[in-house]
Amino acid sequence: MKRILSCMQPTNRLQLGNYLGALRNWVALQDEEGGKNECLYGVVDLHAITVPHNPLALAQATRETAAAYIAAGVDPKRSYIFVQSSVPAHCQLSWLFTTQTPMGWLNRMTQFKDKAGKNKEKASVGLYSYPILMAADILIYKATHVPVGEDQKQHLELARDIAGSFNEKFNSGKEFFIPPEPYIMGTATRVMSLRDGTQKMSKSAESDMTRINLTDDADTIANKIKKAKTDAGVVPHNDGECEGRPEAANLIGIYAALADQTKEQVMQEYGGQQFSGFKSALVDLSVAKLSPITSRMSELMSDSAEIDAILKAGAEKANELAKPTLEETIKLMGFWS
Repeated sequence: MKRILSCMQPTNRLQLGNYLGALRNWVALQDEEGGKNECLYGVVDLHAITVPHNPLALAQATRETAAAYIAAGVDPKRSYIFVQSSVPAHCQLSWLFTTQTPMGWLNRMTQFKDKAGKNKEKASVGLYSYPILMAADILIYKATHVPVGEDQKQHLELARDIAGSFNEKFNSGKEFFIPPEPYIMGTATRVMSLRDGTQKMSKSAESDMTRINLTDDADTIANKIKKAKTDAGVVPHNDGECEGRPEAANLIGIYAALADQTKEQVMQEYGGQQFSGFKSALVDLSVAKLSPITSRMSELMSDSAEIDAILKAGAEKANELAKPTLEETIKLMGFWS
């Protein structure tokens, strides 16, 4: 049995890239191996506060992120849906790991440099050390597998290093913490910005026209797709004709992912046509696929009691898993208890 952990931050609204790159696959993981996988899906609000945030909006954003999980098809009866801050062991284990993690390991993490930019002296210590908290997120549950994209592989390697180092120092080299394996989903789709095909679609991008939010209504989706950047050419017939045309390739990739087709199948059907007609077809497909998610999210957000009950139940289950791991860690490290 695999124990799979994956999480998202409640920062801004989830968008099409989150759905096609992660959420849709989370749903599939529930059914894989005959439904034997144990899946934990967290809303990592502690990570969200490593950068400036709005305290008044955090709880609502947390609920909306959980609503997106459920609306996309994550079943709280088969998977744990929980909020990170509701499981204190995340922070407790993170501090224990922090005392044992060499500075050199953190200095190699490229995401801090990317996120802090020129303001690294003003960045929070939390932004610098959050890969350790991420390691604690994974190891507190002894997760065996973690779905990761390219931008998270380095952090998973850190979690593996921390697990191995702890086992060596405090458990005579025997496995206590399981070095987690990356879980590569074959159907994960990398969705790019609607305004720049060389940039990843992001929920934090300044312009809302760069992305399709899971909360967008049909008219908004249609407007964004119709105004999506393309070029003067027609829809490509093959991969060779996509070369140097990132916006064209992106729209074809989005269509293929939503239609459960290959890019080759999409280009066989639409190759040579004007983009205006292809965009109309993409609008119809996007609305058909996303409207049920948007509607379900709206239902859930109109009555937060259901979401709160699901998150409370998920936190209770997550705490049951985390507590014995933390207790044994404390014992192995020699603390009085």
